[in-house]
Amino acid sequence: MVNNLRDFANYLVNDKKVSQNTLQSYKRDISQYIEYLTEKGYDDCAAVTADSYHEYIDYLQKKGKAATTVSRAVASTRAFYTYLCSKKICVFNPVDNVHTLKTVKKLPQILTGAEVRLLLEQPSDADLKGIRDKAMMELLYATGIRVTELVSMNMDDINLDVGYVICKKATGERIIPVYPRAVDAIKSYITNVRPFLAEDESEALFVNTNGSRLTRQGFWKIIKAYQQKAGIGKDITPHTLRHSFAAHLLENGADIKSLQEMLGHADVSSTQIYTSVVKNKIKDVYRNTHPMARG
Repeated sequence: MVNNLRDFANYLVNDKKVSQNTLQSYKRDISQYIEYLTEKGYDDCAAVTADSYHEYIDYLQKKGKAATTVSRAVASTRAFYTYLCSKKICVFNPVDNVHTLKTVKKLPQILTGAEVRLLLEQPSDADLKGIRDKAMMELLYATGIRVTELVSMNMDDINLDVGYVICKKATGERIIPVYPRAVDAIKSYITNVRPFLAEDESEALFVNTNGSRLTRQGFWKIIKAYQQKAGIGKDITPHTLRHSFAAHLLENGADIKSLQEMLGHADVSSTQIYTSVVKNKIKDVYRNTHPMARG
């Protein structure tokens, strides 16, 4: 079964071109499933029946796993068995008739414009780290890119003269404009900081104090530190700036298709969740300001 997982992982990388985050999610879910099968005495994934698979779902639920976690496990193992069936390793897919559990989709955490400005004011422009941090945070809010895209960005992925960045993926690339304030912050970093930090011949745009490419975990710690410094009560993560970027563009008249392109969503339904955020905000404003809405 471990060999099956290894082959499936290779298929995801080489044929499906999934991201590293997606790959690790699949591997984690299926590894846990294989561990469960091993404990139950199975030595072959093909021996699992539909009833046996339902027992696995019951096992996850009894362990107190959230509905979103169980749904993801179902999706991962369904894809795993689809692959095994395509390779004639399994005769049928025991997950075929398992319905994904209904989950309550939480609306993303959004910062107000004032909170964004407060957060972006926290890095000091008097030291190398502060100048770098400001450039990263400004770029994240300017473009709404994912934190993985931010730390993966190379020097040739940004054009400061024209004011745009290029986000490259296996499935293609997208070009996103960058507002002047963010351009200025990045120019300051590239001119005054990066030459003193980056390793020789490094392509990475953003580097840590050791000269190597900054990691997602490293940037997460940076954001949390500035949240505490700003005294903002909301739980801010790198993705919060992406969410705020999307909601603020919609609030100011951006159309959903343009926003979808900038965010890099394959399906517009992923983008439409931000319309719910904006509508909820409008409802709150109405309830709090209309004299007849306050009873």
